[in-house]
Amino acid sequence: MSKPVPAIRGVKARSVVVPLKRPVKTAFGVIDVGPLVLIDVETDQGVTGRSYILGYAKLTLKPLVHLIEEIGRELVGKPVAPYDLMKAMDAKFRLLGWQGLVGMAVSGLDMAYWDALGQIASRPVAELLGGSAKRIKAYDSYGVVDPVADERALRHSLEQGFRGIKIKGGDGDAANDERVVKGVRALLGPDIALMIDFNQSLDPAEATRRIARLEPYDLHWIEEPVPQENLSGHAKVREASPTPIQAGENWWFPRGFAEAIELGASDFIMPDLMKCGGVSGWLQVAAQAEAANIPMSSHLFAEASAHMLAVTPTAHWLEFLDFASVILAKPAEIVDGTVTARGPGLGLEWNETAVAKYLVA
Repeated sequence: MSKPVPAIRGVKARSVVVPLKRPVKTAFGVIDVGPLVLIDVETDQGVTGRSYILGYAKLTLKPLVHLIEEIGRELVGKPVAPYDLMKAMDAKFRLLGWQGLVGMAVSGLDMAYWDALGQIASRPVAELLGGSAKRIKAYDSYGVVDPVADERALRHSLEQGFRGIKIKGGDGDAANDERVVKGVRALLGPDIALMIDFNQSLDPAEATRRIARLEPYDLHWIEEPVPQENLSGHAKVREASPTPIQAGENWWFPRGFAEAIELGASDFIMPDLMKCGGVSGWLQVAAQAEAANIPMSSHLFAEASAHMLAVTPTAHWLEFLDFASVILAKPAEIVDGTVTARGPGLGLEWNETAVAKYLVA
């Protein structure tokens, strides 16, 4: 006799602000702490599904916690059936829209559902989805760097086995971007993939000029050169660029990726689990990427992303940018520049002592 489908008994959300080992400077400022929301979905089978999302700013934490718990009250008694729950959320929020805090909350809940199902099955989510927990090639993700001041950190990344390094640009003029890229390329050598992320800071004309200026340094990709919603601008930059264009971390749900792919907005895509619809949304985006022959990487959430890239046909790179290790009992590990998915579920377990230390009201 098959086991009954687990049902939701309750949803709890908590916010923490954790210190970062390596602050991230972007074209728009410095991220020096990690404002996270921890999600717990309790089931009637004694298993709690877990996930976390990144609020980006402290001011989003209270509304996110409130929104997740309010949604959770309506979920009590419903089966942990991610597809059905996502369909219900689509109907609930269609008129309001998916972008922003609603999309983040719904995606975070979806990740927690899958974590619960994996735990109940005593299997990693990667296996639950028909794959296996295998090594996924990762790159070390930095903010704005200085080739001299940050040489030690960059060399440490190489010692950890990373075969790719991403840095951020756009915080100064084109000459400064070239100075930094030239210096980092000289430090890394020719065999390490070097990416630069402009974090949407340029207009198409300026992006085209800067990309041309950086061509001699063999960049692996140029990420988000123009605002994410400017899909036609991305397509124009891509058409003129000698370097592949990467985008997708700020496109919302599978519909957003379908529009971007249709317009030819980028050579590569990198969905964010918190914005693409969690595990359920990722699977749909991965199918689109396979159909369009587009290499697909991840954005943040290394622990869960390792599961998803393991079942992504066009899997490319996993981004390693650590926001959560402080509050995890078993943080993601780098082994020869790779990350391997852990189970059961998504392999997430809170370090409750650390959670209590960094908890915010």
